[in-house]
Amino acid sequence: MVTGVTQGFAKRLEIMGIGYRADLQDKALKLSLGFSHPILFPIPEGIKVEVEKQTLITIKGIDKQQVGILAAKLRSIKLPEPYKGKGIRYVGERVRKKVGKAKA
Repeated sequence: MVTGVTQGFAKRLEIMGIGYRADLQDKALKLSLGFSHPILFPIPEGIKVEVEKQTLITIKGIDKQQVGILAAKLRSIKLPEPYKGKGIRYVGERVRKKVGKAKA
C-alpha cells in the first residue's frame, strides 16, 4: 500500500488490429474495436487513464487491485484471438498463434 501512495501502480495495454483505436472522452474511454458501434467504457474514480498514440492505453492508480481489475475488464472486451492476434493485450504479452486451415 505504501508503494501505491508513493509511486502508484500502472498497467499498459496495447490494441492490435487495423482500424482499432482508443480515445478519451470526459470520464469515459471510447474504444473502436471493429464492432458496429464504438464502446464507451466509464472510468471509475481514483483511476487515471492515458491514451498514448491511439493504440496504447496506460492505467494508473493507487490501488493495485482496482488497476488490475480495470485492465482485465478492458482486455475482456476484445480478447486477442489466436489466428491473427487482433484484440487488446497487455504490453509484452505473447499470444500463441494457431496455424490456419491448410489448402488441399
